Amino acid sequence: MTTAAITLPRIQRPLLFAALAAALGLFAYLAGTSAKQAALFVVGTGLGLSLYHAAFGFTGAYRRAIVDRDISGVTAQLVMLAAAMLLFAPILARGAVFGHGVVGAVAPVSLSVAFGSFLFGIGMQLAGGCASGTLYTAAGGNVRMILVLLFFIAGSFWGSLDLQWWSRLPGIGAVSLGREFGWGPALALQLGVLALIYGGLRVSGARNKRSLWFDDGFSWRALLRGPWPLLLSAGLLALLNWVTLLIAGHPWTITWAFSLWGAKAASAMGWDPAGSPFWSSPFQEAALAGPVLADAISVMNIGIMVGALVAASLAGKVAPKSRIPLPSLAAAVVGGLLLGYGARLAYGCNIGAFFSGVASTSLHGWLWLLCAVPGNMVGVRLRPLFRLDG
Repeated sequence: MTTAAITLPRIQRPLLFAALAAALGLFAYLAGTSAKQAALFVVGTGLGLSLYHAAFGFTGAYRRAIVDRDISGVTAQLVMLAAAMLLFAPILARGAVFGHGVVGAVAPVSLSVAFGSFLFGIGMQLAGGCASGTLYTAAGGNVRMILVLLFFIAGSFWGSLDLQWWSRLPGIGAVSLGREFGWGPALALQLGVLALIYGGLRVSGARNKRSLWFDDGFSWRALLRGPWPLLLSAGLLALLNWVTLLIAGHPWTITWAFSLWGAKAASAMGWDPAGSPFWSSPFQEAALAGPVLADAISVMNIGIMVGALVAASLAGKVAPKSRIPLPSLAAAVVGGLLLGYGARLAYGCNIGAFFSGVASTSLHGWLWLLCAVPGNMVGVRLRPLFRLDG
């Protein structure tokens, strides 16, 4: 098919103007209260554009690798991780930037993380998205993924109520390879592991079956309306995660905000946080008492959704489907709960625990991958029970 024969959907101008107005209004409000929050909102918007325009997700990438032996998405993730490691290392080694401290996404290596990431992997395949994928597809008009998001939030809050029990299970504490072995050796070790993963997949017969770059060369139309190649988004996500580290003092994360939103909703319905050890600590108490827009992660999540809506409007793809089969709805509910509960137990999701964790040389990020992949395999096997395939 020639380029001239391709008919692109029209830009959905009313939605686009509404999304841009929302973006500008939120930015103006945040800029009047906190320059840091305004900057993080801009970063979140850029993440939303990048995720949507390349359909950059972890769930579909793992499913294609498991079912079709197509590792195009996994290859892009490996490149993204390598780029983020190289960007993070000098900043984390220094421990400060622009006059404020910076910390990596480092969490305990424990049975809680192992079980939580396994549950999260199952949830990815039943829900049809991960944490970032749920945000950008829900904002892009996918009604089913809006339901997933609601139950993701509920599951994340539920997990926060049980976290104290899970945190008592055996573990070895937080381990940063950069601090243990030095940043140079830790980088070399992790880059070597990424190379081994790619080499092992290739030896097993897996291949990159989709283009990783522009098929017909770069064009401004493709840049504006998508689709973007996987490697472009991989590079942008690594860069924007690094910018998040510089501004916020910590890497990109998502699911803490879901726990917070769930707790705020529960409080509005009469729940008393004083009975929960997790929500009785000073940081959580302050976040629960303050406005949503005072929370940096919430601001970035909102930015992701606004950016995705802008991208979807530019691509002309906002077309909500009101009729969804009952088995698919059931999978959305179960998958959303597993995503939320698993993320809370694992101290993060595919972004906060895996992407940002590995970029920070945290051993828990690698444990997340080791346990989430088998979870995805189980999830792929369960999908036909909910009539999600075919």
